[in-house]
Amino acid sequence: MPLYIFKHPNKEEYIEILQGMNDEHTYSSDGVEWERQFTSPEISSQKIVDPWDSNAFVNQTGNSKGTIGDMMDRSQELSDMRAKENGGIDPIKEKKHKEYSKTRGGLKDPLLQKQPSQTTFENKHVKIKLD
Repeated sequence: MPLYIFKHPNKEEYIEILQGMNDEHTYSSDGVEWERQFTSPEISSQKIVDPWDSNAFVNQTGNSKGTIGDMMDRSQELSDMRAKENGGIDPIKEKKHKEYSKTRGGLKDPLLQKQPSQTTFENKHVKIKLD
């Protein structure tokens, strides 16, 4: 049943009443007819997730019908939110890169390494050189 809001005509007093869709949408109390208040509908197509709560991220992505790419995009958005709140650095991402390096004898995470721009491509049939 929908919730309807009514305002007292003389006071700043509100009341919420559950009424059926086909009911007459009026409310009176002690002989006073209350005024119906109209509000804008509120809807959210995507629930806002706390960027610091890993369980909320798992629950949101686990219940969605998106692709893996959608999940990766959402993960990046949350990382960007954490970085914005923390002076441009995402501490969770930094921790992950440090753990990667520690478990691999000091090797840097390939995601941190800049890929050199490839200026040539060669196979047994063709060689392409970009200037």
